[in-house]
Amino acid sequence: MLRARITGTGSSLPDKILTNADLEHMVDTSDEWITSRTGIKQRRIASEGEFTSTFAIEASRRALAMAGISADELDLIIMGTVTPDFPFPSAACIIQREIGAKNAVAFDLSAACSGFIYGLSIADSFIKGGQKKKALVIGAEVLSRIVDWSDRNTCILFGDGAGAVVLEANDGENGILSTHIYSNGSFWDTLYQAGCGSRNPASSEQTIEQRLFFIKMEGNDVFKHAVRALEEAAFAALNANSMSASDISLFIPHQANRRIIDATAKRLGLPDNKVFVNVHNYGNTSAASIPIALDEASRSGLLKKDDILLFDAFGGGFTYGSAMVRW
Repeated sequence: MLRARITGTGSSLPDKILTNADLEHMVDTSDEWITSRTGIKQRRIASEGEFTSTFAIEASRRALAMAGISADELDLIIMGTVTPDFPFPSAACIIQREIGAKNAVAFDLSAACSGFIYGLSIADSFIKGGQKKKALVIGAEVLSRIVDWSDRNTCILFGDGAGAVVLEANDGENGILSTHIYSNGSFWDTLYQAGCGSRNPASSEQTIEQRLFFIKMEGNDVFKHAVRALEEAAFAALNANSMSASDISLFIPHQANRRIIDATAKRLGLPDNKVFVNVHNYGNTSAASIPIALDEASRSGLLKKDDILLFDAFGGGFTYGSAMVRW
């Protein structure tokens, strides 16, 4: 049986750091208020002249270097993002040209914070089915461009960055064991960007006057649904592989909010030393958060061969999903 094995990881983040202390001078908030509610201490913010593709390209190059393959060996590029450089062409096609992946089919997908898990699931299916052999899956965002910096409930949460993985066909026991993706459109209007689509064009007076180009979120509703959905997706992965929480070497959840991470880990029965957390450093980077965390774990020497990893994500849509990986 073919498996899609992760052979390379990479990440890229802006140099600019925006701390909670900085935000105290921008909106009515405090470091204590932000930390107690989110666990976030700082986030990275793209500078002028930096775009989603800027970080995605660098993360991709680092993942390819770790995997030891050249870009022209890739036959698939999937980019999870809700902040591409342009409405079209896809950011994946821009990345394809810049890294020289001339033999790959490239496309974006929009699943908000679950974008990387969705991309992983699609690439896994292509590889298991024998249609593709080497894939690049990326999660990248520049959310700072769609954040309302006068809204203290949302501007404290988000950051920018990118993460990427190389997947290669492998006939051994290591690789992606299963993926599980879901959506529930009943609650799409609790976390969304209302402007800049066909319903509210960027040029319309309503979009400008009502500031519809910014992220809108009902925080309490999102929190409740997130914990339940993350638990559901995680147990789906455990059950599909006849595993229990004790089999997990490392849980790498979407880094949205420390309280959500802690609540999910508690429901799964996972101790703190099996939960990877970096939300304090980067905030919520949406589709980029899991691959950034995975790259940090990989490069820090935290992962060993045959470790069992559980990825778990939840995002606007609502979308959610999980993946089980034998490292």
